[in-house]
Amino acid sequence: MRLVSWPRALPWIALLLLAGLVLGDVPLPRWLGGSGGASPLRPGGVASGRVERVVDGDTLVVRLGDRSEKVRYIGVDTPETVKPNTPVQCFGPAAHDLNARTVGGAGSALTLRFDRELRDRYGRLLAYVYRARDGLFVNAQLVRAGAARTLEIAPNTGHAADLLALQRSARAARAGLWGACDGT
Repeated sequence: MRLVSWPRALPWIALLLLAGLVLGDVPLPRWLGGSGGASPLRPGGVASGRVERVVDGDTLVVRLGDRSEKVRYIGVDTPETVKPNTPVQCFGPAAHDLNARTVGGAGSALTLRFDRELRDRYGRLLAYVYRARDGLFVNAQLVRAGAARTLEIAPNTGHAADLLALQRSARAARAGLWGACDGT
């Protein structure tokens, strides 16, 4: 039996790799700039990561495998604390603090669930965020506590009705920003 030499096998390896990427959702190997065995991010998919830092009330930096991703929560909007050319808004620092306490701080394990669109126009990963240790739905917890308003942006509307119901309850109870901020 004669073995095929490396130079002659290379085109076949490349063809098989390309076919796997196109047809079989195979991640790129590390030597080609991919994440190796890490599963690719895809609409409707799930990823596990660890908190690197809390940016504000609705944004985190999360470690996914060998890369960091800025993650924006789907379906919610908290008052601003770090937006350029925007003053810190009423209840913004409290929303940031609640987010940090809820996710558990740096190193805490999270599960990210994706809806139909993976990224926003700023390149941030869009996700429903869950604490890995107990499955707490962080997006919903922020709305329930009155730290966030709902923000429905199609096509990522998988939990819009549930989040709106939580917002109505929080507003009726004057929880969080609903009781602390004038004009809301």
